[in-house]
Amino acid sequence: MINNTYRFIIVNFLFLICLQANAQLSVADSLKKLLSAKITDTVRVNLLNELSKSFFNDNPDTSVTIALSSKKLAEQIKYKSGIALALKYMGKGYYLQGKYIDAVKTWQLALDVFKLIGDKTGEANMLSNQGAVYFNQGDEAKSLELHLQSLKMSEDIGDTLRILTSLTNIGAVYLNKPATYQKALEYFLRSYKLSLAINDTYSIGTSTANLGETYYKMGDDATALVYLNQSVKAYEGTEDLPYSLNYIGRVYTRQKEFEKAIKTHIEAFEISKKLDTRLDMTQSIVGLGQAYAAKGDIASSIAAYRQAIEIGKPLNAVTEIKDAYQGLSTAYAEQSDYNNAFKYQDLLLAIKDTIYNINTDKKLGTLQFTFDLEKKESQISLLNKDREIQQQEMKRQKLVRNSFIGGFAIVLLFAVVFFAQRNRISKEKKRSDELLLNILPAETAEELKATGAAKTKSLDLVSVLFTDFKNFTLASEILTPEELVAEINYCYSEFDHIITKHGIEKIKTIGDSYMCAGGLPVVNNTHPFDVVRAGLDMVKFIEENKNERQQKGQPYFELRLGIHTGPVVAGIVGIKKFAYDIWGDTVNTASRMESSGEIGKVNISGSTYELVKDKFTCVHRGKIEAKNKGFIDMYFVEG
Repeated sequence: MINNTYRFIIVNFLFLICLQANAQLSVADSLKKLLSAKITDTVRVNLLNELSKSFFNDNPDTSVTIALSSKKLAEQIKYKSGIALALKYMGKGYYLQGKYIDAVKTWQLALDVFKLIGDKTGEANMLSNQGAVYFNQGDEAKSLELHLQSLKMSEDIGDTLRILTSLTNIGAVYLNKPATYQKALEYFLRSYKLSLAINDTYSIGTSTANLGETYYKMGDDATALVYLNQSVKAYEGTEDLPYSLNYIGRVYTRQKEFEKAIKTHIEAFEISKKLDTRLDMTQSIVGLGQAYAAKGDIASSIAAYRQAIEIGKPLNAVTEIKDAYQGLSTAYAEQSDYNNAFKYQDLLLAIKDTIYNINTDKKLGTLQFTFDLEKKESQISLLNKDREIQQQEMKRQKLVRNSFIGGFAIVLLFAVVFFAQRNRISKEKKRSDELLLNILPAETAEELKATGAAKTKSLDLVSVLFTDFKNFTLASEILTPEELVAEINYCYSEFDHIITKHGIEKIKTIGDSYMCAGGLPVVNNTHPFDVVRAGLDMVKFIEENKNERQQKGQPYFELRLGIHTGPVVAGIVGIKKFAYDIWGDTVNTASRMESSGEIGKVNISGSTYELVKDKFTCVHRGKIEAKNKGFIDMYFVEG
């Protein structure tokens, strides 16, 4: 990362300054040495801002100190963008220190500078940051006001990232009260549609997790599961995965599908344990205890609740401990162990008092927060005087320069530029490679990069699959264009997951038709089986999606699917927006297998049947006439 590069270089630079001075200087003194080095002041400010940013997680105190130095220098040279960024990073440092008054005040100053220079993105960012602080302090009205301002500004400039952030934050505010769940739903749905539109996996995971939680709280378990399962796919491999799994476990418990609930909570626990995210571990074990209790396995529920308390107490996870105490009190009462039942009932009442006090303190803290923020205004004039004194000191020290430091600073500048350029090129190359692999098969992409061209290949045996949606025209008349595209994207995204699982290459989509093939570009002997399995998975997915949409009274798609195996020619076509494609009679015949098939059936040709008949149960349909192909043996794959 470029931030770490800046940090490495500058920290070593400061260390050399200390050695030259034959003394151990403080960070502040070392920074003064850096500020006197022979590099342009604009570069110096940018370096200091990057260095401040790199200290966020390790040492927020140092981050604030460096950002303050950057701000002072930027003010001297009237570098307004540098001032705004220094204030932004200083506020983040205060926030990480828990100094929320200072954070809000500093971010307000940053907001003023961003307004002055016309940086709308910076303005939206500062409004959002302040809104997050007010939310944490319990002032939901002020938080909502700031997030709505941030959303409007982000929409005006078309900043997708900021729009997504604001929609999520606004939804979170509304999710705090049952009376406003519907409003939360409105904003989370908007964030979901935007995430789908930009195809950002993590944003999809966040929005679907939020939707799943909202529908769960509203009592709509079926819809909650749809979104939570989608969230699990998007969150795969991230530390947010246990959150979605635990909500799925809760849904299963409420639906009395206890084995599924237990399995899901255990999976969430194991992932949390591996990541060492102890709050997620606590939540997983509490959910497990609740599932065991609902199932009637009292002994297992008691063991789970005890484990949750053991993990949660060091974290002060009061909500989870409260649930565990309540579960233990009920469980022991069912076993007629009234001593323990009363013991945990007392602990439950005590922790409820603690939670009540926390909430009361939070409400009082909102008033105190506002008071302290206003009081801070009166200190600004004193800070300005102190700034003038420090600026005079900076000017004095600027006159005393060491030739060694100046020379080293030039080397530092070249090193920074070199590393920054190298990192930028590396990132761009990675992005270019990812885009290429999203368009072409890996082997073809590598050939194109190595030689500048990709040869056309004749392949003797390839299995080609076509799908087509029935009800597409009807759905397009009922759904809005945005809803129609979102539903097609949802289906095609699942198809992409399915063919990836089975090692099949996607060729293209044409409207509501999806085409893929197995056995290319790398030849293999399993492609007929892989493609048939993928076809069965696609049919199953569309049937499940149909059932879910029927329950909600929404229009749905049905699927025709056909497969044929034979020779093809494969290669890249065009010089602009080029694409990997396949040609030949096999492709045409596979298309006829789809159009001659039936809804919800995997229709295969006789050629494919001969290759897969020993592994699948197939029903001979007879010789079916296919357009422009005459009569062809066709089979339905039953399983």
